[in-house]
Amino acid sequence: MTFEQLAVRLAGGFARPIDDESLRTAIQAILPATPLGELESIKLLPGMVDAAADTLHKAWRAGLDLDVRAREHPRLDSIARLEAAVLSQLPPEMMRPCDLVAAACQRLDHAKAALGPVEIVGITELSPCWRPLLLALADRTPVTWTAGPRPTPSWLEATSVSITRTAPQAPAVRAESAATAYHEAIEAIRWARALLASGEAEPADIAIAAASTADYDDHFLTLRADANLDLHFIHGIPVVSTREGQAAAALADILVRGLSQTRMRRLAALCGSEGGPFQTLPAGWLRILPMDAPLGSVSAWMRLLGRLTAADWPDAQDHSKTLRGIVEFLGKGHSAAEEIGAALLGGRALAIWRKALVAGPTGSLDATLETLNQDDGLEACVSVAWMPASALAASPRRFVRLVGLNSSRWPRSISEDRLISDHIIPTAELDPLPVAAADRRDFETILATTERQVVLSRARRDGEGRLLGRSSLLSANAKEIYVRRNAVPAHAFSETDRLMARPQEFAQEHQAVAAITCWRNWHRQELTPHDGLVRPDHPLLLAILDRAQSASSLRLLLRNPLGFVWRYAMRLRMPESGTDPLVLDPLGMGDLVHMTLDRALQKLEVAGGLAEADEAQIGAAVAEATREVAGVWESERAVPPTVIWRRTLDDVRLLTSRALTYCDERLPDARSYGEVAFGGAVPKSEADSPWDCTTPVEIPGAGFRINGYIDRLDLSGDGKRALVRDYKTGRPPKEDISLDGGRELQRCLYGFAVKALLGPDVSISASLLFPREQVDLQLADPEATLVEVTGYLRAARANLTRGHALLGPDTGGAYDDLAFALPANAGATYCKRKLPAATEMLGDAAQVWEAQ
Repeated sequence: MTFEQLAVRLAGGFARPIDDESLRTAIQAILPATPLGELESIKLLPGMVDAAADTLHKAWRAGLDLDVRAREHPRLDSIARLEAAVLSQLPPEMMRPCDLVAAACQRLDHAKAALGPVEIVGITELSPCWRPLLLALADRTPVTWTAGPRPTPSWLEATSVSITRTAPQAPAVRAESAATAYHEAIEAIRWARALLASGEAEPADIAIAAASTADYDDHFLTLRADANLDLHFIHGIPVVSTREGQAAAALADILVRGLSQTRMRRLAALCGSEGGPFQTLPAGWLRILPMDAPLGSVSAWMRLLGRLTAADWPDAQDHSKTLRGIVEFLGKGHSAAEEIGAALLGGRALAIWRKALVAGPTGSLDATLETLNQDDGLEACVSVAWMPASALAASPRRFVRLVGLNSSRWPRSISEDRLISDHIIPTAELDPLPVAAADRRDFETILATTERQVVLSRARRDGEGRLLGRSSLLSANAKEIYVRRNAVPAHAFSETDRLMARPQEFAQEHQAVAAITCWRNWHRQELTPHDGLVRPDHPLLLAILDRAQSASSLRLLLRNPLGFVWRYAMRLRMPESGTDPLVLDPLGMGDLVHMTLDRALQKLEVAGGLAEADEAQIGAAVAEATREVAGVWESERAVPPTVIWRRTLDDVRLLTSRALTYCDERLPDARSYGEVAFGGAVPKSEADSPWDCTTPVEIPGAGFRINGYIDRLDLSGDGKRALVRDYKTGRPPKEDISLDGGRELQRCLYGFAVKALLGPDVSISASLLFPREQVDLQLADPEATLVEVTGYLRAARANLTRGHALLGPDTGGAYDDLAFALPANAGATYCKRKLPAATEMLGDAAQVWEAQ
């Protein structure tokens, strides 16, 4: 038993010590209602529970009477109030160390019967609060301090306690320096694996230790999985490294930071297998959530759920009520954390959640969870151990590796208490057994108690590359082995480590062969299969060429054939960001303006038509359309911060008004249409259409069917004239353009589609309108432009059919959202190296890049 348990046994009755969890629970309960004087302003801040528990433990271990010393300083008065409130909150049988000692000293006559001879083993110091009991106990029953080779405290020499000593062990000691802390962990696992493989040691003989394990826990947690080695964490593993801890962390993320689709998906994935409301939802229910909708508020979720029907759910049953209840529950925020956790979590996850609520305030649950540990389920007696140095000093092993022997890390520096500064109570008095002295004692004890081998390890640099100094515990003259990060290990700890240590063997692996071939091909001037060359008439390429194309997909085909294949054949997509944007990107801004234009145009046509509307009517329609579109956008897509979002909507209103009031040719008795679907595209609204949207449209001689949405179409009353307009929210080009190197296809293709659907007798005028600058660019000769485009498209189709899915001028550019699949910095290196050969192979199709 510990000395504290000995005091409890002698005190008798129902006495028990104040454990850490009970202390934290009591502090958490009394802080809101207890006036703390100087500490009043900080008592509810994150970390206060931890700081208060630490201070009380120090004061109790040092034997300080806070009630007596409260008059010395206002801060001590605050701590005394805190102590009194905590003791009144705890059960009466829970006692401070000084109370346990007092109760035990009253029953010393029973020491011989209750305890018998007492032997103190494996410790090098005893807190001042327990020393009076030890001295009194030695007068009533034999007390032996079995020091072994450990040093003994000086105050023990003048007592009647019997001290037994043995000679220190003489292990083989060597020092090593590794590149970083992670490299230290790798070398430690290699060392342990080598000892086990050689038969020199059993798992229970091996220990790896550090003064503070926090800097290495993540490294060893990862490496033990790769090594398939039972590495027992004596101090426990972080709860967030387990599925149950991740479930609690996912819930804390929502309560602290708010709802979002990303956070809800994470929570549902982790809690769906446990009892609770998530389990009642059908498998695959997450598919009902639109991928690009942030769903960052309760109202956004309510709007989405209000649109869902039973047919939208995987099992054709409406579960909106259940999901609505979950969302409303989560919307209560962290103030209802205890209630929400009990409803959504179960088993071990719920236990972790309740422990976090005790350890810190609800507003910092996510940070609190990161500090909690739990048992890893392994047995120390059959496992290699990873432990704090203090634990190893108390329970020696035959083979030991000490890591982190750097200055300021071992021994650790002495710091003031967080609540009682050194000028109030000197640190030496409040903490008579400082961490620096304990680290030195533990180091000396480990060297004296280890039987066979001790390896002293330090890192040369930290994770950011800064040089680290040697620990003062390392002998200045001791020879240190310099271990290179890329050195071939004498014994690998895993298959990955073995392959990396044997390049010849690794080079035979299929993955290595493919990777090396790809890397070399990327650096060659000529084109290779890794640059987009595939076999001719590949069925996947033929399939994507036969689908109906949009103006955007054809532009991609002409200017980035490789991206065309990636997007439509391989279905690659840019990874979605989990955070809301600071501002809308150009594509998002364009979508927002187009949606507002369409909605405003529909309202004006219902009210008598755009041609008859004055500026006031247009302004009112635009304002109403902007409000409606903003509501839809907020429920389906990511939005910037509130101030920037309001400014964005103001910009949208301005651009929409300018687009609808632009003074150009007015057709007699005209009717206007917005976002007009053609070629089989699904209409975006129930507004009237000038044609049958399902009628196919094919470019003659090119072999492509096209579809899409015309931003705006004005038809004269007699049906003989049509204005086709495409809106651009960016800035206009400096000179008039026709194809702009293949970037601009809308005017030509949309004008052709209108003529094909309305008949050859209709006169078409196609233009690009830039409302920001009030510039309208007319397409001078649509028929000639179509002939030119047809030739380029025919050549591009032939190239892709032959298997030439190569890069183009837009590959790796600023607006290439698939640039992540290219080599790093592709625009400055890879693309420049490969583009000349690609231009030559693409032949006539590449000429469009120079077209005006």
